[in-house]
Amino acid sequence: MAKTVLDIADVTFRRGQTQILHGIDLLVSAGEHWVLIGPNGAGKSTLLSFASAQVFPTSGTVDILGSRMGRVELAALRRLIGHVNPRHPLRSNLTVREVVLTGLTGTVECPMRWEPAPEDVVKADAQIAEVGLTSRADAGWKVLSQGERGRALVARSLIAEPQLLLFDEPTTGLDVAAREQVLETIDALSLRSPELSTLLVTHHLEEIPETTTHAALISDGRLTAAGPIAEVLTSEQVSAAFDHPIEVGFADRRWSARAVRTGAAPRTTGAGRTAAALG
Repeated sequence: MAKTVLDIADVTFRRGQTQILHGIDLLVSAGEHWVLIGPNGAGKSTLLSFASAQVFPTSGTVDILGSRMGRVELAALRRLIGHVNPRHPLRSNLTVREVVLTGLTGTVECPMRWEPAPEDVVKADAQIAEVGLTSRADAGWKVLSQGERGRALVARSLIAEPQLLLFDEPTTGLDVAAREQVLETIDALSLRSPELSTLLVTHHLEEIPETTTHAALISDGRLTAAGPIAEVLTSEQVSAAFDHPIEVGFADRRWSARAVRTGAAPRTTGAGRTAAALG
């Protein structure tokens, strides 16, 4: 049986008088690549904050890599979790190499008086090569394109050799070319690190990497469906999650969604074609 990487059980979360999450259950095993999809305000980011060991649930349990939140030293646990956030709050003009090295220190900026060991630099350059940025290793953050920044952040998250990698809407604000570069980088991870588990949050089906194996739909703080991606991303279930008629498509290993014209219903044959294509 595959090793359990993330086990969220009967989790609720309340902020003040507002109930954000209601009885969430999610189980991620080693080597699985999940996408969490839902409309804005559905609770995606809150759920991701549990997976990153940043926020405690109001009730329920969160086990990450065999350790239960509340019973483990969080700093040590977080070092085993990679987190790619396109809103990385870097203010200085660090080079790509320096940004990647901050993945070892777990900081945004380079710590004062900290010098990487020679083997750390070698490791950083290897990760930079993996994401196709060798020619930009000495380029400053401020001159990087958004796509290059996204790939640099993937390398930063990988240098600490995480066992769980989280993507928080990694293609937000990117043009089509930059989006595809980042998605190609994510897809390559499944080939070079088959045991690495990933969880990606988005509200656009077009931003789902080809190698994604599982999906979860969240709506109004509740998981409405979770499991193998072909079983979850049907027109009916996506329409229900977004409370709007949506036709889900799948072609050339990529997903798409389009609104159904008023008065029409989502086609029901898409799920069968999807399952056959993935099978």
